[in-house]
Amino acid sequence: MTEHFYSLFICRDMYHAGYTYCGSCAAHAYKQVDPNITRKIFILGPSHHVPLSRCALSSVDIYRTPLYDLRIDQKIYGELWKTGMFERMSLQTDEDEHSIEMHLPYTAKAMESHKDEFTIIPVLVGALSESKEQEFGKLFSKYLADPSNLFVVSSDFCHWGQRFRYSYYDESQGEIYRSIEHLDKMGMSIIEQLDPVSFSNYLKKYHNTICGRHPIGVLLNAINELQKNGMNMSFSFLNYAQSSQCRNWQDSSVSYAAGALMVH
Repeated sequence: MTEHFYSLFICRDMYHAGYTYCGSCAAHAYKQVDPNITRKIFILGPSHHVPLSRCALSSVDIYRTPLYDLRIDQKIYGELWKTGMFERMSLQTDEDEHSIEMHLPYTAKAMESHKDEFTIIPVLVGALSESKEQEFGKLFSKYLADPSNLFVVSSDFCHWGQRFRYSYYDESQGEIYRSIEHLDKMGMSIIEQLDPVSFSNYLKKYHNTICGRHPIGVLLNAINELQKNGMNMSFSFLNYAQSSQCRNWQDSSVSYAAGALMVH
């Protein structure tokens, strides 16, 4: 039996913690990348700065990194634009948004041995309804089915504390940080089940502050579409971390996780 690696799920946040906290966690996912196979990298990140009810594409041709420039795949962009489902990011929005930017140096490093042989497809994902997540999932499923395409889904998990206006605490779990971990791992377990409806229900019940919930929803719906056609897929989380361990109501933290989707 052969296995193909199709997707990374990587949690990051530049403003709340930074590479110091999330870098080693993200590396667990990027270690899975095979540069010998990968030729197109889709990077789906949530919109933090502008209201967006659909998805948006960049207006530039190249993203610069400290290592080398990454070329945006204009052919794929053209295919996506023709669907009428996308908006264009302004240059200001593109420069302000960190959810995609955080992954560019990792992408460049992971693909360094084949740096002239791949392109990227950055997609800014808005606050999609469940039906929109299904629509975009169906659209992206045909690209996810190609083993030469890699999907990077950008998010992080719980933002806990007064400054994030979220302080869910299950005392039965012990210390606050243990409650946060339990809450996060409930969500992670549901993602591993590859069930978009269950993930949506989890968010409705606990309101966990997962900023990349919509990119995750799009990926889960794309997977669901491929499973209908008989593809055998599995998802496993590889690492979990918190920026700090919360023990009182004045503390705050951001959670991170990294995982990988395999197609068997």
